[in-house]
Amino acid sequence: PMPYSDGTEAEIVRRLRQNGDLTISLVAAQDGEMLGHVAFSPVTIDGAHDGWFGLGPISVKPERQRQGIGKALIARGLELLNEKDASGCALIGNPDIYSSAGFSSDGQLKYLDLDTRLVQRIVFRGSPPSGTLQFAPAFES
Repeated sequence: PMPYSDGTEAEIVRRLRQNGDLTISLVAAQDGEMLGHVAFSPVTIDGAHDGWFGLGPISVKPERQRQGIGKALIARGLELLNEKDASGCALIGNPDIYSSAGFSSDGQLKYLDLDTRLVQRIVFRGSPPSGTLQFAPAFES
């Protein structure tokens, strides 16, 4: 299971909440209809938390995608993390999509055997991390 959309988002969010790992949970709604959701939870890098968080899962209703909803949820979540004095945020995703939100990869962060270009991070404080990224237990099914 990967920290991107594969239909298990609601279950992952439920487990994050149950485990006390749902650091930030944001919803986009219009006229009482939920359009999108993003979650942020603690991650470790080489076994240490050091103020790092992971972005995901993120979901936006299919008919409302590519309208800036996900981008707005991510931007607000990153603001909130920064206000909490987080060191930074990591995610697994397409660099073409997440670079506009400020995410990048220097190849120093690893996740399983994925191409390190997909292992993105944004640094708020301190130096860019290197090592193996581990998401919260809710992501392991």
